Order: sequence, then structure tokens, then C-alpha cells
Amino acid sequence: MTRLCPLFSGSSGNSYYLSSGSDGILIDAGRSCKQIVAALNDNDIDINTIRAVFITHEHTDHIKGLRVLASKYGLKVYASPGTIESLIQKGELSDKVDIEPITKDGIELDSMKITPFSISHDCAEGYGYLCVDSSGRKTSFVTDTGVLTEEIKNAVTASDTIVLESNHDSGMLKFGPYPFVLKRRIMSELGHLSNEVCAEECVRLVSSGTTRIVLAHLSRENNIPSLAMQTSLGALTQSGMKQDIDYILKVAPVENHEGAIIY
Repeated sequence: MTRLCPLFSGSSGNSYYLSSGSDGILIDAGRSCKQIVAALNDNDIDINTIRAVFITHEHTDHIKGLRVLASKYGLKVYASPGTIESLIQKGELSDKVDIEPITKDGIELDSMKITPFSISHDCAEGYGYLCVDSSGRKTSFVTDTGVLTEEIKNAVTASDTIVLESNHDSGMLKFGPYPFVLKRRIMSELGHLSNEVCAEECVRLVSSGTTRIVLAHLSRENNIPSLAMQTSLGALTQSGMKQDIDYILKVAPVENHEGAIIY
């Protein structure tokens, strides 16, 4: 059975644990090595059971602890060729780290098949990931994308569980303190998904068979967890879908030290 545990989510760092057996993987390592290991311990996960880290893109809130974590614990690193090149140029990968580019064909690791798909973000070559366990259960990760392309939708349709970006409330962003150039970047097709767009996708996903949704990567300045939840919940309810019957909806915690949202 697949086990998903969000460790960190949001503007200050992102990392998720996923396992379908005795070993597991991390999606991103956006906090310090010390913080990630502590969060794993708090959730009864042994760092020595982690086989690899899959990186979505090279922004700091997704790779802050990668260099130390991968070097110290001998973790293999998978990412797109463009992301790997960017990480090397930035000095974020040491010579001791085992690095392998992952293609759209994906790879098999233990009892999971991990397949990447392109995201639309202002980075070198960003990826989201679809992970399928031996029983066919699908878990997908979609954050840091300004638009839900057909490639993304095709990849994640009928996922059993999805970690889906609900980054900002459009009103809070529009009337908030950010400079115009940053607001424009966030709202662009290379930025982040709003609560409203996320809510529309939630309806489509539940209609396709998704039963568990984790709202993720919430902005610290331009969102509130209760607002993100209510936006998606409202859209789902309006479509006739019942919470805890047709689906389970959660918001990923900024820091998870209590075993929250483990599927």
C-alpha cells in the first residue's frame, strides 16, 4: 500500500515522502538536511530507507537540503536533464552524488514506476511526477506550474491521490503588497496555480476517480489554508460531490511533525 507523507509545503520549502513498500523516495528536498531528517523521524520514517530524491526543479525552496542530504546518506538524485545542468552550474550537487537524468519514459524503482511530465514554470526544465505502485495505485505531484497543460492533465487523470498546487488567492495577490512585476510573474503561465484554478481541477479529478487531494505549496503572503480549502471544497460541493464520501480533501502543513495527512 502506498504511503504519502507531506514533510514540508509552501513558500519556505517543499518535500514529500512516498513509499509503496519497505523503502521510499522523496519528492524535492527544499529544507535543510537536518530539518528533513527530523521531519522523517517525527513521522516514524527512517532516513536510511530512502532510496532516491526526485527533484521537480532547481528553485531553492525545492533543493535547499539536496547537496548535504544526498551526499551524507548516499541518495541517488533524479531530475530532468535541464534541472541537473542548472544544479551543477549552481554548485548544488557534489561529485559524490549519484545523479541520473530521468526521461519521459520514466524508471522503475523497487515496487514503483515513476514517470515525469513537464510543468510550466520559470525554471530550466521543470517536472511533475506520476508514481504508480505494483497494485496500480497512482499518486501524482503537480506544483509550481502556471497553467495545467494537456500533458499535465493527461498524466494525472484518474490518479488515486494527488498533491496539487493551490498557491494563491487571486484577490489577495492582486491587492497585496507584492510589486507589480512579481504579481505578473506569479499569475503568468510560468508562475503558480491560483486557488480558483486548483478548485476547477479538483472537480475534474474527482470526476475522473481521484479520491484523495492534498492542496500544496500555499503562498505565505497571498493565501490562507482555510481559504484554499474552502475554494476547492465549494467547487466540489457545487458539483454535487460529497466530502469524505466521494473524496478526502486536505491542506499540506507547512511543517509536518505529527504524522498529518499520511495516506
